[in-house]
Amino acid sequence: MFGQPQLLQDSDRPTILVVDDEEIIRDLCRRTLGEYRILEAPDGLAALQLLESHPADLILVDVMMPVMNGLDLLAKVKERDPDQLVVVMTGYADKEIVLRALKADADDFIQKPINLLQLKSTIQKALEKRSLRRELQQLKRGDRLKAEFLGLISHKLRTPTTVLSLFMQNLASGAVTSETPGFDETVQAMREEADHLAHLIQDLLTYSDVILQEQKPQLAPTDLRDVIMTVLAERRPAATQKRLTLVSNLQGGWPGLMLDRRRIGFALGAVIDNSLKFTPPGGQISLFGEVLKDRAQVSIKDTGIGIAKDELSRIFEKFYQIDPQHTGQIRGFGLGLFYARQFVQDHGGTMAIDSQPGLGTTVTITLPRQ
Repeated sequence: MFGQPQLLQDSDRPTILVVDDEEIIRDLCRRTLGEYRILEAPDGLAALQLLESHPADLILVDVMMPVMNGLDLLAKVKERDPDQLVVVMTGYADKEIVLRALKADADDFIQKPINLLQLKSTIQKALEKRSLRRELQQLKRGDRLKAEFLGLISHKLRTPTTVLSLFMQNLASGAVTSETPGFDETVQAMREEADHLAHLIQDLLTYSDVILQEQKPQLAPTDLRDVIMTVLAERRPAATQKRLTLVSNLQGGWPGLMLDRRRIGFALGAVIDNSLKFTPPGGQISLFGEVLKDRAQVSIKDTGIGIAKDELSRIFEKFYQIDPQHTGQIRGFGLGLFYARQFVQDHGGTMAIDSQPGLGTTVTITLPRQ
C-alpha cells in the first residue's frame, strides 16, 4: 500500500492531493481536511503519475521524500501548469529550502509539526485566492474580447453605412437622378449594401449573447433532422439569388438527441453560409447525414474555391477571414467557424474540414448520441 497512490473518496468537492512519505501525516491531513476530496501519494513520482488521471485543485507536498522530493515535484508541476496550487510542508527552517520553493512559485508554506487550524486555514485561503485569480482573468479576457469586437464592428459597419450615406446625399442634392447613366445598377448595389447591413446587425444580435454572456448549452431532446431542414430552408433564398443548388440527403431514421437546438443550428448555418460565400454561381452545396449506433454525422460539401493548406490551420481562429482576392473587404465578422466548432465541442462532438484549392470543401460535424 505504501508504494502506490490512493484514491480515497470521490465527490464534486475541491480535490486535495497530499504527498508525503509518512502515512501518519497523510492520514492526519485526510482527517483534518475531511470536507475536501482527498488523494494520496507517498512521493513526487507517484504524485505525477496520479495527476495524469486525477487532476487536483491543490497539491499539499512535503519537502523531504524518497524517489522525488517535494521541491522537484513543485518545479515539475509548475512547469506543466503555472496556475496549479501547491502548498509546501516542511520541518526545516533552512533559508535555502524556502528560497528554492519561492523561486519555484510555491503558493504557501506550512511548518511541521503541523498545526491543524493553520492547515485548514492555509488550504482555504489558497483555494479562495485561486478562485479570485480566475475571476480576474475571466474579466480581463472579457474586456479584451469586447474591445476587439467593438473595433471589428466599427470597421465592418463603416463601409456599408458610408456607401449608403453618400448615395443618399447625392440623391438629396440632385447630383444623381433616375436619368443618370447606371442609376438602376447603383440602386441595386445600394439594396445589396442595405441587405448586408441588416445581416451584420442580425449577426451582432446572435454573437452578443455568446460573447458577452458565454452561457452553457441548454440541452433538450431535439430532432436533428428538423434542425437541418430548418437551416436549409432559411438559406435557400440566398442560394437561389446566387444561382447555387442546395441538395440534402439524410439517410435512415433520426431519433432525438440531447442538443442545444439554437447552437447546433448556428453551427450548421455558419458552415453553409461559408459555402454560400465562397462557391461561384452555378455551383452546388450538398448536405449528407446519417445516424449511426453511437453518433450522428452531418457533412456539408461544396464546389467552391477551396482553402489553401496554409490557411486550413487558421480558419477556426477568432476574427480570421479567408480573403482570396486580398481586398480586405470580406463580409462578416470572422466568428462563424470559431463558434461553430466551439458549440459542437461543447456537445462532445467534433468538426473536421477537408479542402483543396479549386476542388471545394467538405465539413463534417459529428455529435455523440449520448
